[in-house]
Amino acid sequence: MEKIAIIGAGLIGCAWASVFARAGHPVALHDVDAQALASAGGAIETNLAALYEAGLISETPQAVMQRISIDASLEDALRGAVLVQENVRETVAAKKEIFARLDALADPGAILASSTSGIPASSFTEELKGRARCLVGHPINPPSLVPLVELVPAPWTEPAVMERARAIYEGAGQVPIMVQREIQGFIVNRLQGALLAEAFRLVEDGYIDSIDLDKAVKDGLGLRWAFMGPFETIDLNAPGGIRDYCGRYGPLYLDIARQAQPREWSGPLLDTLERERQQEQPAAGRQARQDWRDRRLMKLIAHKRRAAQEE
Repeated sequence: MEKIAIIGAGLIGCAWASVFARAGHPVALHDVDAQALASAGGAIETNLAALYEAGLISETPQAVMQRISIDASLEDALRGAVLVQENVRETVAAKKEIFARLDALADPGAILASSTSGIPASSFTEELKGRARCLVGHPINPPSLVPLVELVPAPWTEPAVMERARAIYEGAGQVPIMVQREIQGFIVNRLQGALLAEAFRLVEDGYIDSIDLDKAVKDGLGLRWAFMGPFETIDLNAPGGIRDYCGRYGPLYLDIARQAQPREWSGPLLDTLERERQQEQPAAGRQARQDWRDRRLMKLIAHKRRAAQEE
């Protein structure tokens, strides 16, 4: 299996290390912060133990950990890697600095991918000699559980690099989607942003409170969206398929879209939301709830795997 280099040993970097190592890749993990490196191994092993207990990996955590090296030297981490997954601070300056070093030190054929959640690759790779091998590989948090990864090229990224990246992520058990060209926020953030914008409006205008709004998604739309996307959903929701659905409901959605004026999320609305969330989930229990979320995700992933095998 080909070597993967993970640059940045925070939450996302450790999750990526878990993803590639459990798929059989040798993984080199590097961070300039010695303390982050020192704690990374324990964090990764804890994650692997949870996956093993849930039946999502067959190897023991100890066996997977043998494929992960913790490297204080960037040069050592990069040597021989076919894919470099960067996870440093979310600023253009930080991305420019690390990508300049990666381009200078990584093997000429290595793919350089950033986990950035919103910064386009063109803003930090334009001046690089090897800019054609650079792209965004944006995971959905936590990537050790949620398999989707958005592959977003810069205007100069070679198509062959995108295809090679797709093959590597797929081989590691992830689900890459190919974004055709750069767009602010990429795809998933824009979809989530559209839903959030309407959710905030409905609460602010007094149509519903945030607790029931969450129910509308988790006990309504979200049940279908766990195994099919919006286009397949509407294709199945009308006798004649997607064109029939659009003919029936297109005017309604057009009217709704015309009513949706952009608004800032601030002031009394945030006071209301914070109060309702605190009543529903006190801050002291947030970590426990996050752990509960991850356990539920594991069970959902296990169910989807079993269902796919039965189909």
